[in-house]
Amino acid sequence: MNLAARRGTRAEKTAAAFLRGRGLRILARNYRVPQGEIDIIAEDAGTLTFVEVRMRSGPSHGGALESIDRRKRRRIVTAARHYLAQLPGAEPPCRFDAMLLMPVAEAGGEPFAVEWLRDAFSTDDC
Repeated sequence: MNLAARRGTRAEKTAAAFLRGRGLRILARNYRVPQGEIDIIAEDAGTLTFVEVRMRSGPSHGGALESIDRRKRRRIVTAARHYLAQLPGAEPPCRFDAMLLMPVAEAGGEPFAVEWLRDAFSTDDC
């Protein structure tokens, strides 16, 4: 695994732990279909939450939402639709979240600063 892939895996693990710490239940990680991928699928008080995790080295590259372009959002929505089609019963309420993690250079503190955007985009944005 190359350095970028290791950093991405670490960011996704950190994001999952962050979400668990705020009461979300992680249902799946790295859910893949040929047309797209979802980094984290979680349940938040009855709402199915599809989370895109982004890592940046600093704030100069924009925030979490700016880093997810229309093409990427379409791929996430496509994967979400596939996931939902596999569920038995009625479709639960859903939302699309974005998380941006940036490394923090403080010794002994949290390794990442986290920006979590609930309802970052909708299917209409795609």
